[in-house]
Amino acid sequence: MKYDVTVIGSGPGGYVAAIRCAQLGLKTAIIEKYNVLGGTCLNVGCIPSKALLDSSEHFHNAAHAFKDHGIELENLQVNLQQMIQRKAGVVKSNNDGIAYLMKKNKIDTYYGLGSFVSKNTIKVTDAEGKEQQIETDKTIIATGSKPTSLPFLPVDKQRIITSTEALTLTEVPKNMIIIGGGVIGLELGSVYARLGSKVQVVEYMDSIIPTMDRALGKELQRILKKTLGFEFFFNHKVTGATNEGETVKVTAENPKGEAVTFEGDYVLVSVGRKPYTEGLGLENAGVQLGDRGMIAVNDHLETNVPGIYAIGDVVRGAMLAHKAEEEGVLVAEQIVGQKPHINYNLIPGVVYTWPEVASVGFSEEQLKEQGRAYKSGSFPFKASGRAKASGDTDGFVKVLADKETDEIIGVHMIGPRIADLIAEAVTAMEFRASAEDVARMSHAHPTYAEAMKEACLAATENRALHI
Repeated sequence: MKYDVTVIGSGPGGYVAAIRCAQLGLKTAIIEKYNVLGGTCLNVGCIPSKALLDSSEHFHNAAHAFKDHGIELENLQVNLQQMIQRKAGVVKSNNDGIAYLMKKNKIDTYYGLGSFVSKNTIKVTDAEGKEQQIETDKTIIATGSKPTSLPFLPVDKQRIITSTEALTLTEVPKNMIIIGGGVIGLELGSVYARLGSKVQVVEYMDSIIPTMDRALGKELQRILKKTLGFEFFFNHKVTGATNEGETVKVTAENPKGEAVTFEGDYVLVSVGRKPYTEGLGLENAGVQLGDRGMIAVNDHLETNVPGIYAIGDVVRGAMLAHKAEEEGVLVAEQIVGQKPHINYNLIPGVVYTWPEVASVGFSEEQLKEQGRAYKSGSFPFKASGRAKASGDTDGFVKVLADKETDEIIGVHMIGPRIADLIAEAVTAMEFRASAEDVARMSHAHPTYAEAMKEACLAATENRALHI
């Protein structure tokens, strides 16, 4: 079989790239190593974690917030088996949805390990070892990433686990130790803390979510301690972990260099992810790797081999599903001669804790490092009528604008439903709006989005109206 384009990997970047290629009239194939489509994001990442985050948030609210709303419950219990079952149903529904989209767009789907035989020939080896080869003019590599492990701390998938195993636990841990204060650890830690686990975060750096604006990490840390009882141990260097049968021990060095021990029934290793290119046979096509095992690409996401592209987590940039999707569309449109663009500075980042955290553009730390003059305006949700009505008054919106032009150059939020609200900031920044522009836009009342308008008012001559 001969194709115009073959996509290896069916995660958000891969299947979206395949759809866009097919929409543009290209005969397209997609190869997936596992027996379901969707990649890490859908099967063991974004979607299942959000399903558990929603379920656990319902339980936490029922236990702690409903009474204030005049709703009283007795004998409230966690049914973890049902939560996991519901999560599996959500994943299955999305799996089926992607399979439908492949058929609708007449994309041929191959299940098995895709590997290069040469630049234009790809071998697909299924789970039973049966091989077939396809020919292709262009190839898009979209094989994503997998959790990073520490060389001195092997994951046994029993007591020492990654995010994948944390999504299928059969019991609520009494004490969960999380190595790493990044997005994945805090989200999954939130799930189990809401269900009753004591959560301890051991972090090498001096703050959580260190890649985001520092004010967000500081506020999230305060809220997680207050609402879920998180304990944080910063500037701690983990040195090992041992499975003790029913428990696990984690050893570390504290900031003074002293040996300390943490004991729990599970330890979640969430220290980042690394590109996944194993078994691709890149050497057979002559594709070169770059830094940290990533596939080296140019500004058009083309590798050193003409006609072979790479997108998403296997190339430089943030490891985010929506970034991979944008890159998939960009490559497809470039192949047919169009001239799309991606503004990487406007790829938003989101943490799905509660409250949610979201950010786009430059942080204050980055602007100070650049020596760029800026204005800042903030608005707290405790002054929002909508937030008061729902009882979600933690957090704030912070808008950073260029001091001379007033153009919005960074927006940082922590609060209710701001994973959706950050899209307003992205839209404004894509069209290079000023803080004054957004401050003049009518925002429905009462809404959480009013906090964005108020923060823009604060950034322009400090004239927020409701504080």
